[in-house]
Amino acid sequence: MTQVPQDTFERVAVIGAGTIGASWATLFLAHGLEVAVYDPAADIERRVRDFVARAWPTMARLGLAELADPDRLRFHRDPAAAAQGASFVQENGPENLAAKQALFARMEQGLAPDAIVASSTSGLLPSDLQEGRTGPERYLVGHPFNPPHLMPLVELVGGRATAPAVLDRAAAFYRSVGKRPIIIRREMRGHVANRMQAALYREAIHLALEGVASIEDIDAAIAYGPGLRWAILGPHMLHHLAGGEGGLRHLLEHIGPGIERWWSDLGQPDLTPEVIDRLVLMFEASNPRSVQDLAAERDALLVDLLEVLSEARHRREQPS
Repeated sequence: MTQVPQDTFERVAVIGAGTIGASWATLFLAHGLEVAVYDPAADIERRVRDFVARAWPTMARLGLAELADPDRLRFHRDPAAAAQGASFVQENGPENLAAKQALFARMEQGLAPDAIVASSTSGLLPSDLQEGRTGPERYLVGHPFNPPHLMPLVELVGGRATAPAVLDRAAAFYRSVGKRPIIIRREMRGHVANRMQAALYREAIHLALEGVASIEDIDAAIAYGPGLRWAILGPHMLHHLAGGEGGLRHLLEHIGPGIERWWSDLGQPDLTPEVIDRLVLMFEASNPRSVQDLAAERDALLVDLLEVLSEARHRREQPS
């Protein structure tokens, strides 16, 4: 895959600066880039600057931001003005196809011919996003995991018109800002990671509604069990190791029938208003803390985990 030096992406635009957009802006700033921001909210500059200020010590702890300037932020009242001069655009508008297409139509008036446009959409298809666009070959999905300034994963999905070279350039850009890009070969709603998350969460809801365990214990079953392994390896590799000397083939041939019986017994809950009310009451009963406190604890633990994994992988890469 072609490597594109980071200095070819000196200015990026963040279009839509809610929680995801502000997090992207923080990451780009910490890697020394100039960031132009557009969001229609009246107080967006204060909110983004506050987000960056809160996150900046964490970025410094991760070894970033030493030579970066958190004030390299520019705010614009028009998406075309924000996109002007940017070689890479990260769009984070509402999860609505019509709203995104309208935003792109306004933004394109300021886009350079070779600028790349990546959408953070968690479920929309890139072929739909690029429909009717000027230069549709430069549009793709660049879906992060929240919060983008900490979580390495970004899913790249090209549409029918996306040029392969654009996917290569986007992957190189994301690597240059510390991301771990994966390229998804076929469009599918929810991409890859969210579809796997959705499958797990469907069963977590089913188990809670059926009274199999409390919400707190269901969450603990993941956080203190397979979740620890998932921080190191993915499901195929973990099942390969579970097969012992025979590997994945042994596991699927000998334990596969049991797994199939579990599959046939998995729940399919409907998220009716009554079910949602019941789940929220169950959750709040065991989680009285504020969202802000919980998010702060999540981020602190994420940083601890990322540091441990980074140091461990660095040691393993050193010659013995």
